[in-house]
Amino acid sequence: MQKKPFGEKHIIILGGGTAGWMAASLFDQAWGADGARITLIESAEIDTIGVGEGSTPYLRQFFRTLNIPENEWMPACNATYKCGIRFPGWSGKPGFESYFHPFFSELDQDTGYAFFHNCALRRGGIDVPVNPDRFFVSAQLAAQHKSPVAGDGLRHTPDYGYHFDAGLLGAFLKKRAEARGINHRIDTVERVAQDESGDITALHLKDGGSVDGDLFIDCTGFAALMIQKSLGERFVSYGDVLFNDRAVALASPLNPAEGLPSETVSTALGHGWAWKIPLTTRFGNGYVYSSAHIDESTAEDALRRHLGPAAKGGEARHLKMRVGRVENHWQKNCLAVGLSQGFIEPLEATALMLVQLTIEKFIQMYGEGDYTSRHQPAFNQRINMFFDGIRDYIVTHYKINGRNDSDYWIENRDNPHISDRLAELLAVWDGGGDFETLLDRYGDALIYLRPSWYAILAGMGRFPSHATSAPAKTPIAPMHQIHDLHTEALAYFPDHRDHLARMYPF
Repeated sequence: MQKKPFGEKHIIILGGGTAGWMAASLFDQAWGADGARITLIESAEIDTIGVGEGSTPYLRQFFRTLNIPENEWMPACNATYKCGIRFPGWSGKPGFESYFHPFFSELDQDTGYAFFHNCALRRGGIDVPVNPDRFFVSAQLAAQHKSPVAGDGLRHTPDYGYHFDAGLLGAFLKKRAEARGINHRIDTVERVAQDESGDITALHLKDGGSVDGDLFIDCTGFAALMIQKSLGERFVSYGDVLFNDRAVALASPLNPAEGLPSETVSTALGHGWAWKIPLTTRFGNGYVYSSAHIDESTAEDALRRHLGPAAKGGEARHLKMRVGRVENHWQKNCLAVGLSQGFIEPLEATALMLVQLTIEKFIQMYGEGDYTSRHQPAFNQRINMFFDGIRDYIVTHYKINGRNDSDYWIENRDNPHISDRLAELLAVWDGGGDFETLLDRYGDALIYLRPSWYAILAGMGRFPSHATSAPAKTPIAPMHQIHDLHTEALAYFPDHRDHLARMYPF
């Protein structure tokens, strides 16, 4: 069969939600001007999950690519800014009861160097300050409920992410995509047609008729209707290292007197952890837990106790999660995106980042391969690297936890099934070896950069138990200078609520 020029191709996206409409938007941006047709089919019978209400800074690039300014999409999605994530209760060691995983910037150059230096001293048994909260501007911004978007006069600004209502974000992208001419159909697929080679040729619909296509994008969630049920792609479970497979979600009201936070809070509980995410209209809360350790009712009760009076009258929603990834995300002429390709629990809010990376990398490599499957193996290897690298960083939270209040935490800490790479990272850190060289050797495969690895290991207090005071001549981080640097920088950052109020009314 003669290959079509790309402009004549028809892209079929099966499934809506945030992943489906992100895919439609990015494909339209890349190939719409060349004449590519895009059809998104979603069923009215299937509800979207919409748990994720936080992002990494990478989502900023998504909106820049689409030329959508913050003051257009953020009001429509009740969005707030995110300086990073606070982790209370994961360690318990004195001085490390809570730590902040910041987003980094050039503002942190001097204080960040002091942080790395102090960590090296503390790994050697010298008692110096190492909690990352004291060294990074984003941590100070979050502590003071400030926006990460500075006023005029500051040369560098910190990186930041967002909090948002995932359902509203999907609706916003849907409205925009339809206005740009993307075909939207409400129907249910009854059969996936394939040719003798296994390529998908058409989707036969419940209400009659079929839709022919050239590329098929599977955004059907955990059902994985095309990538697994039709193409038989194998699922690689992460269940041996990530125990959590359930969540219960519950909204709670904002208290205007407390100000509007600019951080996600992920609090360790008895059998998992609870998220707290600020929107302009409410808090999103949830408890991510292991069904092998507690049941739904116990988890909901634990979440309500954690929230206290704020949970009164709130309706809980129970969710199931399948943690892992498919072996190949691009198989035949089908690309899996979102939950259909895999899921890593939302501890570091990476779900939409993986959606975005998958689509952008596919657009790049498909084009470089002259719109053929030439680069399919390299693409799948790359996406698997993203998933496995994020998995290792998430697993680190559990592997180095300092809790002893339940079998859940003890089993996580004693779990021997971590990757060889993570085992080596921990062994070199604990043994006082050359951690910097090891980070360089693994490079991009780690996904998380140097500051993040130092933040989690130092933030959890992963140091020798007996530290001695620093000798008088030992060069340690001058904390008063760090305070002065932060004070000078923070003067340029407005209150979080005030900044958003200037963008749009609450």
